[in-house]
Amino acid sequence: MTPLRIALCQGPSGVPASTADSIAALDDAARRAAAAGARLLLTDELFLTGYALGEAVAGLAEPADGPGARAVARVAAEHGLAIGYGYPERDGETVFNSLQLIGPDGARLANYRKTHLFGEYETTSFTPGSDLVVQAELDGVRIGLLICYDVEFPEAVRAHALAGTELLLVPTALMRPYEIVPQTIVPARAWESQLYIAYANRCGVEGDFTFAGLSCLAAPDGTVRARAGAGEDLVVADVDPELLRASRAENTYLGDRRPALYTSLT
Repeated sequence: MTPLRIALCQGPSGVPASTADSIAALDDAARRAAAAGARLLLTDELFLTGYALGEAVAGLAEPADGPGARAVARVAAEHGLAIGYGYPERDGETVFNSLQLIGPDGARLANYRKTHLFGEYETTSFTPGSDLVVQAELDGVRIGLLICYDVEFPEAVRAHALAGTELLLVPTALMRPYEIVPQTIVPARAWESQLYIAYANRCGVEGDFTFAGLSCLAAPDGTVRARAGAGEDLVVADVDPELLRASRAENTYLGDRRPALYTSLT
C-alpha cells in the first residue's frame, strides 16, 4: 500500500483577530503541504480561534457544521487534501474542545470531543466528551482522533489500537515545561500500542501560556520520523502501512495482552 504523507502545521501563537485570519493561515499551510505531496494536514488544538480564550470561548464556539467548518472544507477541496483542525464546538448550550476531520473533497469525515480536560481553564470552559474512539478512513488508512492531554493516558491510546486505529491524530497545545510529552511519552505510546501518532503543537507565547512546539510523527517501531523545533514549522513525513504491519508482527504487545488480569483498571 502506498504510504500516506502527512503534514503537521506548527503555527505561532496569539489569538487571531478573527477566524478569517486562521483560515488564511490554513490555506497557506494547505498549499505548501499539497505541494510537498501531503494528503493530510493536521493543525494544533483550538486552531480555529486560538487557545488562550478565557471567558470568550463560549462566544467563539460554533457548531460542527458551522461557518468555520465550511471554510475549512473549501480549503481542503481546493488543495485536494484532508484537514484535521481543532476548534471550540457548540452543541446547544454545551461547549466542547473538538477536533474535526474534513476529507480532501470537503466532506466531513469525523468529529471528536476531548475526553480528558487539562487544568482549570479547560475544565471551566469545556464539557468533556463521552466517546473515546472516533475513527475515519483515508486512502485505506484507519485514522483515530484524540486531543492533547488524551494521549498522555495509555488507556486511551490502547483503546484506539484495539479498535484498529493505524494513525492517531493528536492536535495539542502543550506548554513548557512539559517537553517530556513529545520527546518521550508520544514515541512510547506509538511503540507500546503499535500505531503511528501525529502530534501537532502550538509554539510561542499566548496569554499566560508558553507553548513547547516539538510537533512530531512517531512510528510504531519507536522512532520519530519527523520533528519540528520550537518555532513555526510545517513538518512532512510518511505513514507507511507496510512498516506498521512489520512492526506489529515483530512486536506482539497487542496479541500478548491478558485482559482478564486487568479488570481492576475499570
